[in-house]
This record gives sequence, structure tokens and C-alpha cells, in this order.
Amino acid sequence: MSQYKCFIFDMDGVITETSEQHYQAWKQCADELGIDIDRTFNEKLKGVSRMDSLERILAYGNRSHDFTAEEKAELAYKKNENYKEMILKCTEDDLFEGVKELFEGLKEKGIKIAIGSASKNAPTLVNLLGIKDYIDYIVDPASVEKGKPAPDIFLKAAHDLGIDPSACVGVEDAEAGVEAIKSAGMLAVGIGEASVLHQADMVYAHTKDIQLADIL
Repeated sequence: MSQYKCFIFDMDGVITETSEQHYQAWKQCADELGIDIDRTFNEKLKGVSRMDSLERILAYGNRSHDFTAEEKAELAYKKNENYKEMILKCTEDDLFEGVKELFEGLKEKGIKIAIGSASKNAPTLVNLLGIKDYIDYIVDPASVEKGKPAPDIFLKAAHDLGIDPSACVGVEDAEAGVEAIKSAGMLAVGIGEASVLHQADMVYAHTKDIQLADIL
């Protein structure tokens, strides 16, 4: 029997790729505010909550103090509505190669699968990608006090599934996400470049490269 009882996956960059939709939605928001962001700046928003992303954009444009809390909430809402419209075009074809096989391998071993994404749209994507039957739990990011790099999302998944954090594996493609996993006391699997995800316990270039035997 494996010591690990649950795998907690980030969504963007791990299960599918919707960073382009996030970027386009944030860019539209920034453009309307007279703030010019590019793809390089967008890297700083990966794995970060919606409101924290907005705060980073406003700080970048020296406009942090130009809006009330209500106005910021409206900006974030508008961005999300644009993003939701974009992701409705996602299908099972947008699921990363190897994800279903990985999920099936975990299910065969009786290991729980959770989604720990900063996005409130994770349930929608899970349905569109055709993986709902594999997922045991999806964290509602609105139910945790702090977003990544705080460990709250990962700890919430472990708590609600009744599993000790030390028996959980987190899978992330963002530096903030890996930091959150380690802060939660879990094994961290990074997807991407080892030089960026240096805090991870092991790193694979792509989700399809994950070797369960190595982890378990």
C-alpha cells in the first residue's frame, strides 16, 4: 500500500491549458484601465487568485489606490465573465495527453483525486473536459482565506477528504503553487522547468511524463 492517499491537482498548465484565455481576459481588463501588460508580465499571474492578480496589475500600472473595493470587485467580475465565455469552447480534446491514464492509475490504487485550483471555474472545466467521474473533490477557492502561495487550498482539500497532509501529493506548474504545496507539508510534483520549480520534490516536463511508480 502506498503512503499517499490523495493527489491534489492544479488545473491550468497541469490538466489543461487555459492560460491564454486568462491572459486575453486580463489584457482586455488592463487595456481598459490604460495599463499595458504583456505575456512576460502574465507569468506573474499564474497560480494566483483573481483578486491578487488584479492587485498586481493595478500596482504595475501605478493605479492601486484609484479604485474602491467595490470597483475592484466589479473589475474582477467583468474579467471572469469574459474568461468564462472563452472557456466554454473547451472540449475533451483540450485535456492534456496522459491525464486520463494517470487518473485511471490513481483510481486503480484507491487514491483520491482532488482539484486545488485558484480558479472558481474549475467545476465548469472538469465537466467540459470529461473528467468529472474521476474527481473526488474540488476546492472552492472562495472557501479559503488566502490563495497560493499560502497552503490553504491544499490543506482544505486534505481536511475535507479526511486525509493527513503528509499523505497527499500536490501537482503544480507554477512557482506559487509549489510553494503552497510545500507549506502544506505535502510532496510537491512540478510540471515544467526544474530551474523554475526548484522547490518541488520532483519535476516532469509534462503531465504525461509523470511516473506513478517513482512517486509512490
